[in-house]
Amino acid sequence: MKELNYIHLESVDSTNLYVSARAGEMPHGTVVYSDAQVAGRGQRGNKWESEDGCNVTLSMLLRPDRIHPSQQFLLSEISALAVVRTLDRYVEGTEVKWPNDIYYKDGKICGMLIEHSLSGGHINHTIVGIGVNVNQECFRSDAPNPVSLCQITGRKEDREEIVRAIAGHIESMLEVLPEKAAEIHGEFLSRLYRREGFHTYRAAVDSQPKTGATSLTAGQTFEGRIEAVALDGILTLGLADGSTHEFAFKEVEFIVPRNH
Repeated sequence: MKELNYIHLESVDSTNLYVSARAGEMPHGTVVYSDAQVAGRGQRGNKWESEDGCNVTLSMLLRPDRIHPSQQFLLSEISALAVVRTLDRYVEGTEVKWPNDIYYKDGKICGMLIEHSLSGGHINHTIVGIGVNVNQECFRSDAPNPVSLCQITGRKEDREEIVRAIAGHIESMLEVLPEKAAEIHGEFLSRLYRREGFHTYRAAVDSQPKTGATSLTAGQTFEGRIEAVALDGILTLGLADGSTHEFAFKEVEFIVPRNH
């Protein structure tokens, strides 16, 4: 495995923004992590809450030369699997909520923001931003169901050890792609949150069925079960009447029971 380059910051606006501004001069495998992040970003433009000195906030620069842009969901899969593999050291039962949030039961322990720079038909670089709730004991925002590792285990953990473990897993999986894409995809499917049974979802867009007769309208809640996740990341949900619908990222919402 290639040697990784670690940069530790006491404080930063956002590790993704820091890496993005310097991506041209950074080598592949640069990992920037910070004790405090004052403008951390999540998916959908959300702010990521992280108490100073408590959690893991990292961004890793990848130059995935052998991954075609059509295969970019593989980079999301290995990033999610890197986190659950790491958390397996500390707690059993973490899962990947499609496409790449990490859940423990119905609580969110990790979020990601993955950004690609494409040029000339290839991926110039990818920035994998990861926030893991590690030692935070209390969450003050109105984000639904945050949970931290220490809330689950009752122990404080070494954040730098977690940073290095996650980055190491990402690099080791990237090195075997695309040859072992099917194997990695299979592991991703095996760790999916809600991989069995019917659960509540909300359509964010109007959706016509791929099979069956039931259409969905934007804003409609429905009961569905995961039928498949394609190699390009498209999620297929099945309804009780046999209708199936395909969703890209941001086109469907998981309705998760609130813990508070």
